[in-house]
Amino acid sequence: MKRFASYAFIALCAPMAIENMAYGEDLTTYSITLKNHRFVPAEIHVPSGKAFMIVVTNADDTSDEFEMNAPPVEKVIAPGAEGKLRIRPLAPGRFRFFDDFHQEAQGAFIAD
Repeated sequence: MKRFASYAFIALCAPMAIENMAYGEDLTTYSITLKNHRFVPAEIHVPSGKAFMIVVTNADDTSDEFEMNAPPVEKVIAPGAEGKLRIRPLAPGRFRFFDDFHQEAQGAFIAD
């Protein structure tokens, strides 16, 4: 019976431990605002090889969508709302993001 209790405890705790390993790291957070269907700021310098978080605030009166092709990221953000996204580590280079609903909104992460 003690063995079963030990296995049950491990089975219950394993998902939490894995989640903490995956998301428990202290990530740098950057903020972007969509206003008048433009990203502000339009370019953000990030360290290469390090995951980070972005908070996208939609200051427009229509829904907007933060999207990237590489790495693939996509999130629709309602008017007046904000979306949080974790971006995986990027190699050095320029990584374009855009609003798929309003093509005039363009921006980029520059990984140094």
